[in-house]
Amino acid sequence: MANTQGPQGTNDPAGSTQMFRAFVDEAAPRGSRQQTASSGGPRLGLIIGVIAAVAIVAAVAWLAMS
Repeated sequence: MANTQGPQGTNDPAGSTQMFRAFVDEAAPRGSRQQTASSGGPRLGLIIGVIAAVAIVAAVAWLAMS
């Protein structure tokens, strides 16, 4: 199942490379589902931030004109 040799054919004595690859392979399907489920969050935050910035600039301009 696990590849016990590195790219050059040398053994990884600690096994950390194999453990990392197994972790990434297992986490990939779950990570892609989480990204699609939460993709609206950052976009919504960006929209709210832009609206808030425009409102602040408009308020400062209105106060400067008064």
